[in-house]
This record gives sequence, structure tokens and C-alpha cells, in this order.
Amino acid sequence: MTAGWRAWCLGLGMLCAVPAQAETAEDWLQRMHDASQLDYQGVFIYERNGSFSSHQLWHAATMHGERRERLLQLDGPAHEVLRVNGRTRCLSSDLQGPLAEGQVWPARELDVGQLANWYVLRLLGSSRVAGRDAVVLGLLPRDPHRHAFELHLDRQTALPLKSVLLNEQGQMLERFQFTSLQLQAPTSTDLQPGADCRTLDTDVSALSAAQTNDWQVGWLPPGFSAQGVIRRPVPGDGVPPLQCLLFADGLARFSVFVEHLGGLSVEEAHSQLGPTVAVSRRLSARSGEVMVTVVGEIPLGTAERIALSVREAQEQASD
Repeated sequence: MTAGWRAWCLGLGMLCAVPAQAETAEDWLQRMHDASQLDYQGVFIYERNGSFSSHQLWHAATMHGERRERLLQLDGPAHEVLRVNGRTRCLSSDLQGPLAEGQVWPARELDVGQLANWYVLRLLGSSRVAGRDAVVLGLLPRDPHRHAFELHLDRQTALPLKSVLLNEQGQMLERFQFTSLQLQAPTSTDLQPGADCRTLDTDVSALSAAQTNDWQVGWLPPGFSAQGVIRRPVPGDGVPPLQCLLFADGLARFSVFVEHLGGLSVEEAHSQLGPTVAVSRRLSARSGEVMVTVVGEIPLGTAERIALSVREAQEQASD
């Protein structure tokens, strides 16, 4: 354990030294995964870089296993997102940041058995969030390609009441935290998006490997796997669609965007805002210049290495 993680444990009041309880961290994570089938609604705050916003969340699971959730920003303009089975169906055109990128919280698809390969899982103790008793879990990365998580799970339902993302020094990068939670099903009206929620015209396909028919990611951090590819039409005759390749390790995730530039002059860039990094690089393709951009909640160096590995699939096959 690094000095940063030791400081984190000490900052939690020596919770890392709490004796083992009857339940294991793996048991709680499995319960958290199963809790995605519950109906609930509440208000949570989102914090990064010292800025806060508050959001209403409605979540419903139907008898056919379909999950629907709607998020409405309560501060300023009433921006919103509607998701079905984890896929964004509509969002306000002005909504920016991770809440617009599909990271509506809490929405994690966990493979608990695999997760322990990439994170050290620990029970840290107890807390109280939104007036409810919670169990605190720590997930420390086993390599430098992901961040640590601190999860506060509702003791009754295992719903995540609070989620904190931490860098290698144990400093907070991002926080989601419920301020109120009701275990009741939303109404059909609650789940109906407003007129300003723009339907996304996307073609979502599954991926069995880290590639589409056109592009391949040559290097992935251990534990990350392809989750799907989204293709979005781009205005203009004969312009190839924007492609977005999705990857995750069960907690952390990132996307690789490939966009044809069409003669535009665009500079390469490296940036970080809170937990989210963005690394873009120009790449010459058979169909012209493209911009490859890696966006996600991963360390900057990891994103840079991923971006450098992206190639046209046929090019890589012939190397």
C-alpha cells in the first residue's frame, strides 16, 4: 500500500483496521450489483474541482428486466438525461460533463469475480448518508492504470449512497452523494423526458474484442474489455459516422472517439477536469485525416498510451 493510500485510511479514522465482519467486500459488491433491479428515487449532489450540482434521479426496473432512469439537473437550466438499460436515449443538448457522457450514477455493471483481479477489495467500516446506515468499501487499484473508489452502500438495500473517486495520493477527484432516497417506484410521468431532451440518433453494436470493422485499439490496460460501439451520423454527404468505442473494467471506464476531420485544422490536446481526462491525436487514415480522442476516468498517462495504440483494423492486421 502506498503512502497515499495509508493517508486515506488514516483520514477515515483508522477504519482500515476495523475487524472483519460476517459479510465480505465481495458479498456487498454483489448485493450492489443486484440492487440495480430495485425501484427508487432521490436527490444527489455531484462534486468535482470544488464545484457542486444537485440532481433528481428516478430509477425503475420493469417486470421484463428493463431498467429506465431519468436524471434532472436541479440547479440552473433543467438539463436532463434518459437512459434505458444503461444506454442514453435522450439528453439536453447543452448538458456537459460526465453526466452527459452516460455516467448517470449509480449505474455500474459489475463482474465481482473479475473485479478482485484489478482492485484490492476491503471493508472499511460504517457511515451514515442521507439519514441511512451504510457500509463503507474501499477498492484500491492493483496497478497504475485506474483510480481508487470509496463506496458507501445502504445497509438495507446495498444501493450506493455515496461514491468517491480518489487519485493515487488519496485525494478526491469526484463525489456522488445522495441527500435523500426513497425506495418507491417512479410514476410514468416521472420517467417522461421533457421537450428539450434530444433523442440520440445512434447505432449501438456489441463488441466481442477491442475493435470495430474500421478501428482497433492495440493496447488496453489489464482488466478493461470492450463494451460496445456507438456510431452517430455526421452532417454532410459521404462523411463517415463518428465512432465511439466503449471500454470498462467494471468500475472505471473510458471511450475512444474516432471522427473524420474533413479538412478541418484541429490541434492535438491533453486535458484533465477532475477525474476525467481527454487525450486527442491526429491520425492519417485511408479515408483521410481523423481525430482520435480518448475520454475517461483513468490516469492521463494511461489515456495517452491508449490513444497512441489506435489504428485502422486492416492496417494493424497487415503490420
